[in-house]
Amino acid sequence: MAVVLLTACSEGIFVDNTVKSPDGRIAVCLTDSGLNVSRDGNPVQFIRINVGKHDSFNCAFDNPVYFEYEMVSGKRKKISGTFNSIVVWVSDKSLIELRVQNDGLAYRFYQTKGDRMEVTYVIPDGQRRWAQTLKTDYEGFYPMQTESRRGKYGYPMLTQYGDNLFGLITESDVSGYMSATHLAVQESGEYRVEYMSNPVNDGDLILTPFNILILGSLADVVESTLVTDVIGRCSIEDTSWIEPGLSSWIYWANNHGSKDFKKVKEYIDLAAEMKWPYTLIDWEWDEMSNGGDINDALAYARSKGVKVNLWYNSGTSWIGPGAPGPQDRLVTADAREKEMTRLEQMGVTGIKVDFFQPDSAGMIQYYTDILKDAARHHLLVDFHGCTVPRGWNCAWPNLMSMEAVYGAEWYNNNPRMTNAAPAHNATLPFTRNVIGPMDYTPCTFSDSQHKHITTDCHELALPILFESGLQHMADRPESYRALPKTVKQLLMELPAAWDDTRLLYGYPGESAVIARRSGDRWFIAGINGTAEPMEVKPDFDRLDYDGIVTLFTDKGSEPGKGFDIKTGIRIPQTLTIPARGGFVMVTQSN
Repeated sequence: MAVVLLTACSEGIFVDNTVKSPDGRIAVCLTDSGLNVSRDGNPVQFIRINVGKHDSFNCAFDNPVYFEYEMVSGKRKKISGTFNSIVVWVSDKSLIELRVQNDGLAYRFYQTKGDRMEVTYVIPDGQRRWAQTLKTDYEGFYPMQTESRRGKYGYPMLTQYGDNLFGLITESDVSGYMSATHLAVQESGEYRVEYMSNPVNDGDLILTPFNILILGSLADVVESTLVTDVIGRCSIEDTSWIEPGLSSWIYWANNHGSKDFKKVKEYIDLAAEMKWPYTLIDWEWDEMSNGGDINDALAYARSKGVKVNLWYNSGTSWIGPGAPGPQDRLVTADAREKEMTRLEQMGVTGIKVDFFQPDSAGMIQYYTDILKDAARHHLLVDFHGCTVPRGWNCAWPNLMSMEAVYGAEWYNNNPRMTNAAPAHNATLPFTRNVIGPMDYTPCTFSDSQHKHITTDCHELALPILFESGLQHMADRPESYRALPKTVKQLLMELPAAWDDTRLLYGYPGESAVIARRSGDRWFIAGINGTAEPMEVKPDFDRLDYDGIVTLFTDKGSEPGKGFDIKTGIRIPQTLTIPARGGFVMVTQSN
């Protein structure tokens, strides 16, 4: 890529200091003070960057670049598109790489340690935004606000620019020598991008993560793959051993159940009966007793045709000394090699790694080391008590899911989830789940320590509404066995990887209707996040399907009232969802 002057760029993509998306709708103008972002000719977002005064910029550019890649799990399997890209020298020591796609923009910096670019997002008061107060484990809510409030906020942040025009701010491609970043509100009210720690290396040149702004309608935001597009490469040559799927999970109903061999067997039996490929044996499996140990559990699972994933402590804990184990088996390279070799020989298919420290450069390196080593030993990975997705599941598709969400597990911990769940569930498709897989542990029809007020169809909708390469079904065996035959059949057939994803209706905190396609079948799920009945008119025309469906709706507006199931019907144009309710619709296979 040759370095040319601005005047030589005039016939390229950098006209009047502006780069446009391939469809021309998004324009990003580089000025002395930052990036002016517009859509359809209307300014929407100013990103302040300390570029400084320039008479002209030196730049190098690519003509529109076509990309394509495949995902093992996620919103869609085959992904392709184009972007316009430019690299602009803004000083003797720093340059900006900017790419603009039809669904947003991504930019990062090559800079020296002593010449860091300061970046802030200017979001005026009165403009709606949904952001989570920064937490190490990112397990919080996304309340809607109309003004900036001093504090630190984690990714992603959703903001509304106008009628059905939204932006989602996050980051991607965080490498092992850089820390992750977050947003911090300044006295000015602007959201500043701040690093968790200094880089690990001592070199002069730093390549920062990509700052991401997904831009468009709510459908554009929900369906965007920009977070993985900027990576667009797979680091595993043979991915045939990586199989997404549903899993039984013991923790939600039996906190310390993995110590009990007989209880573990119940969840292995459940997975076998429901034709789910996996069971997850959670913390304290190394203390298993009551008739058998972990080797006996693995042997029993093999006899049932069920694959086993095991929980690990990353080497720390939020609950202090005496935290559950296994501990310290993954912390060093030597320890990981020893343990992962043993797991591969035992026939274990994956690991859930929990209790991570804040997102320093060293901790980012730890995440990627685990993924690399696990891939070499053919182990799937599910991170818990962890950071949010940052595109790693593209490079390392053995990363099946990440928690970083206030999920169904919280029904165990305090009563807050009971009343918060409906609106929270209707916010997650537009915020947290946009940026990557989300291990919410859904589909609980009974109560854990604290009750739920969502309906049966609301719960049934969640494993379709929420995307996760490993979908951990959290309820008790007796709850799933008591379901109507047609509902059980749906859960037996439910995919955990998708060929396409479409948002058909919704607004954060109020409702969400999402259609996901596997092969030639559409699985459509909708929820009402409010305390009042809601009439919805999803855009079913986007599915280009005119056949018959099976429709699951609620019998009432209270939990536990059951399902109203209609088979062989045409898609209704309007649906009424009861308070805190939901529906599921499944098309026939051609």
